[in-house]
Amino acid sequence: MDDAVLMGVSLLGATVRLATPLVLAALGGLYAERAGVADIGLEGKMLAAAFAAAAVAWVTDSPWLGLGAAMAVGVALGLLHAFACVVAHGNQVVSGMAINILAAGLAPTLASAWFHQGGQTPLLPASARFQPLVLPLSETLKDVPILGPFYRDVVGGHNLLVYGAALAIPLTAWILAHSRFGLRLRAVGENPEAVDTAGIAVARLRFCAMTLCGACCGAAGAYLSIAHGGGFIRDMTAGKGFLALAALIFGRWRPWSMLAACLLFAFADALQIRLQGVALPGLGQIPVQFVQMLPYLLTVLLLAGFAGRAVAPRALGRPFVKDR
Repeated sequence: MDDAVLMGVSLLGATVRLATPLVLAALGGLYAERAGVADIGLEGKMLAAAFAAAAVAWVTDSPWLGLGAAMAVGVALGLLHAFACVVAHGNQVVSGMAINILAAGLAPTLASAWFHQGGQTPLLPASARFQPLVLPLSETLKDVPILGPFYRDVVGGHNLLVYGAALAIPLTAWILAHSRFGLRLRAVGENPEAVDTAGIAVARLRFCAMTLCGACCGAAGAYLSIAHGGGFIRDMTAGKGFLALAALIFGRWRPWSMLAACLLFAFADALQIRLQGVALPGLGQIPVQFVQMLPYLLTVLLLAGFAGRAVAPRALGRPFVKDR
């Protein structure tokens, strides 16, 4: 029983850690798509930000400067996407894919040129990474059955970016539901013509949304390389940007539903890590390739079953051309 409890607590703690980059990237996509800008470039922004965070943290020995660099790169790519889609009225899907391709090629190329380690950065020292925090009473409650391990490993034991992502969910929900900015942002994603008639600049709101999107994706990338990981490696996002986009669709562009989808995908990811090389009763040892595809298989099944019921913002993906 004790082993089962500890295994369950360990699985939940891993779920929280693996969900963090998904939550941050999905929040970025939420701001963008609520404003009517389709953004499939979450993956590319995360990957570029992960490299920027690791490179700057290695040079400066400061995770905070690494985080700042990652968010700056994410914002720059977000504004580039906004320029292509809002100002130039380009195809939003093509622009997002271009960002993904650019980041996938440029980040390892720069890493190879600067650090000469095969497209990755050196292993970061502890001083250049965000370290797990020990919450008050962790030692006092560690011997309490169930509660102690849960408080220590699920509630506690995480770095600042995990808690920042947890706080960002209710903050985003409040902004979109109650603030003037959030209400205008949602209106732009539903009926930009009416917003323009009211004298509100549609382009400015969409640029603001893409700035927030880039900042969130930058934080997600920084988490991968200088918090959860210890440096940048080639393709380290491993499709997490697309999983975040799937969670956004599955959550019907609502913060709390999106969080539930991110936790579900992260739980599947944490479970597949623990199932590798394990013989299951009656089934034996499952091939590792099948186990590794569980999170992505779950994503496809959920989208196939539920995406048709999700109602996207009405102006999503549609360029707004102001009548003159």
